[in-house]
Amino acid sequence: MQSRSAEPVIAHSGEAHRLKAAANSTLTFKNWQKARAMMLYRCKRFLLAAAAAIALAGGPTAQAKEPSRILSIGGAVTEILYELGAGDRLIAVDSTSQFPPEALKTHKNVGYFRALSTEGVLSVAPDAIIASDKAGPPEVVRALKASGIDYFEVNDDPNVEALTKRVRAIAGKLGQAAAGDALTARIEKGFADLAEARGRLPRNPAVLFVLSVQGGRAIVGGAETSADVMLRLAGARNVAMSLKGFKPVSEEAIIAMDPEIIVVMSRSSGPSLAQEILSVPGISATRAGRDRHMIEMDGLYILGFGPRAPAAASDLMRQLQAPAQSARARGSKG
Repeated sequence: MQSRSAEPVIAHSGEAHRLKAAANSTLTFKNWQKARAMMLYRCKRFLLAAAAAIALAGGPTAQAKEPSRILSIGGAVTEILYELGAGDRLIAVDSTSQFPPEALKTHKNVGYFRALSTEGVLSVAPDAIIASDKAGPPEVVRALKASGIDYFEVNDDPNVEALTKRVRAIAGKLGQAAAGDALTARIEKGFADLAEARGRLPRNPAVLFVLSVQGGRAIVGGAETSADVMLRLAGARNVAMSLKGFKPVSEEAIIAMDPEIIVVMSRSSGPSLAQEILSVPGISATRAGRDRHMIEMDGLYILGFGPRAPAAASDLMRQLQAPAQSARARGSKG
């Protein structure tokens, strides 16, 4: 029975093979069509992803638009924008943007750059925010970065390399690369001239930078501060180098530091900080206190580390050497 039932199959095996081949051919063609469709789909996704990546990176497919409604956050950032000729693109600034004077006088003020509010910033409707990386608080900065507004952050460290880098970065953002190169060259020359002058100094005076007075104690600039950088650029020896950051100091610490000159920030109103410092315990026992050797300078000028930094350090150097020159003159007369 089994052999007889198998005979038709054997007898017609050629036809069976042809039918099977045809079926396999149909299945193969369908599989090829499916594979081809999948390959095209994957290629399309790859190309779309690549185009998006190039656009985000500012590549040839990106339609980069130079910002025209800029909010500047940080005094040095604002100075750089004006130096690059972009003052007319500003719609608002922060409260530290005090130079040039028209920055605050002619633009909306969104408040202190370390204490921003999301609502206050968004209310001025900028198309770009160019900000110091020291801006805050952090949760507000995160919200602004997530808002969809172009948030461009620059390194605001107080050193020569960081300054030239942020000039070039901001110039690139504005589409003003040539102007950025020219400003950078001017700044670098200023620092080179400063270094040459520093090499000719007869001495390096012992100096203390006092930021403010709080609770009867002086807040002084130690290592890793803009104050320390400026003192060293000006050829001074910072007597608070054992501290890190801006720190309050005790009466005993001030006496031990024994600065011969104290540098403070000038005030626009009220009693001068120099006069207030003279009443701080321990100051009168130092050489600076006894001789009343105090130097007052504009805060943004000396600590902002913007394009005027070489000039500020040069001015400070000249004033730091003046008391020593006076002392030598008095000694020669005696």
